[in-house]
Amino acid sequence: MTGIVLFAIALICLFLGYSVAFTFAGVSLIVGVAVLGVDLFAFMPYRIMAIMENTILMAVPMFIFMGIVLQKTGLAERLLESSAKLFGGIAGGVAVSTIIVGALLAASTGVVGASVVAMGVISLPVMLKNNYHQPTAAGVICASGTLGQIIPPSIILIILGDVMGVPVGDLFRAAVIPGMLLVIFYTVYILILGKIKPELMPPLVVTESKRELLVQALKDIVPPLVLILSVLGSIFAGIATPTESSAIGAVGAIVLSLLYGSFSFAKMHEVSKETVKVTSMVFAVLIGATAFSMVFSYSGSEYLIEDFFMELSGGKWTFIILAMLAILILGFFIDFIEIAFLVVPILLPVAIALDINLVWFAILISMNLQTSFLTPPFGFSLFYLKGVAPKWMKTTTIYKGVIPFILMQIMVLLLVILFPEYLIIS
Repeated sequence: MTGIVLFAIALICLFLGYSVAFTFAGVSLIVGVAVLGVDLFAFMPYRIMAIMENTILMAVPMFIFMGIVLQKTGLAERLLESSAKLFGGIAGGVAVSTIIVGALLAASTGVVGASVVAMGVISLPVMLKNNYHQPTAAGVICASGTLGQIIPPSIILIILGDVMGVPVGDLFRAAVIPGMLLVIFYTVYILILGKIKPELMPPLVVTESKRELLVQALKDIVPPLVLILSVLGSIFAGIATPTESSAIGAVGAIVLSLLYGSFSFAKMHEVSKETVKVTSMVFAVLIGATAFSMVFSYSGSEYLIEDFFMELSGGKWTFIILAMLAILILGFFIDFIEIAFLVVPILLPVAIALDINLVWFAILISMNLQTSFLTPPFGFSLFYLKGVAPKWMKTTTIYKGVIPFILMQIMVLLLVILFPEYLIIS
């Protein structure tokens, strides 16, 4: 009963718009003291210290730093501009280039907000100027920007690795094929739509020669690609841990900004401040969620949840279906970090008891949480794009545009559920 009250009050506070970190901490403190007594929180300093000493979580600020460097120094802009010209000659070419650059930014930053804003500022005006169908243009940008949720180095994979006790390197490897599958689905959808209805996505008029476009594209794409291969390759080859590779990525992003002549100490100061803000938010939520999970656990609620799922017919498949539905529905209303710290610790003991592969389960959760960025009314990518879109573009236009991409994400999620042996690299 304590767990239900705790969970219900926390959800109500989140829906009312209270701060995530302080909601978790405050509700846990009030309910915990009222039910279990004040002595329970004598353990909190040790838990906070364990978080601060966690070397896996050190990767979070460095990957965030890497992503913001690429955004603030204009490297993401160069990628988008050159690839848009390269593919612009075909119907839907700018949309295809947006998807490809979204995948590259995802693999080099893992920061969804940075990707959506960068592509919204650069790609959206080009598509609108070229008379692209507005919902489709908005949907492509939102969906491509959220690829950072599943394509490594994803921040949510690092968080899930810590919450679920799974090696982050294993999660990065397992996420590669599902992430690439999403890119393929998006690209094929746009190409088919461009073939059937070219008036929705007219080709660009390109004046440069193919050779000039190719040379410029190589200049802008190859260096970031080398950075991606350095970061992920060092993890997959076992040369570096995710934490060490995040440091490689942070330094590599600075080196790229120097090579392109966009480095300045003023920009680095701005990047550092942004990194501190985002990192502080993540760790504040983590500390609040630790208090929440401690009260939930010591009240015996996790055993009630486990007993409930274990008694259901259908075994692990019933649990997987219900867990995915719960996360999908919650994603309409609350943020992915809240779900990762609030819901996943509740589901984890059941998954262990049912002998479910935790790497596979974490990838399913990550893909589901990616959908939460697109689902109205509170999908973060929708608000990121609305913030940089022309004032005359309606929010409902963005909502309409993301519907096909939400359906494609659910399709890929179902494929990963049904065929893990083919789609998950162990």
